[in-house]
Amino acid sequence: MSEYVIRFIAGGLIVSAFAILSDMLRPKSFAGLLGAAPSVALATLGIAVAQHGPTYAAAESWTMIYGAVALACYSFVVCQLLMRWHMAALSATIVSFVVWLAVALGLLASFGGST
Repeated sequence: MSEYVIRFIAGGLIVSAFAILSDMLRPKSFAGLLGAAPSVALATLGIAVAQHGPTYAAAESWTMIYGAVALACYSFVVCQLLMRWHMAALSATIVSFVVWLAVALGLLASFGGST
């Protein structure tokens, strides 16, 4: 079975499980948060473990953590620019993308070689 078929099946099952979980939680804004990203990450890690072993998957998981930290910084900056500075949404997201990129690449450069 090809990697894409396995990824499709595993991702679909995990997305469905997270969708059921998010449907049971309140507020409903959690539904989007739990909809795709965690399930795709878990499917990808499962395939990495199956194909390359747990050591490789552990190294890959760190890059996911770096991306999550960068996303948190991006989200914080977007909120600040929109709420405090009343910046237009497009401008705020473009400026904040630079923040995301700097944080993600900075973390990767700082800690990426240690895994």
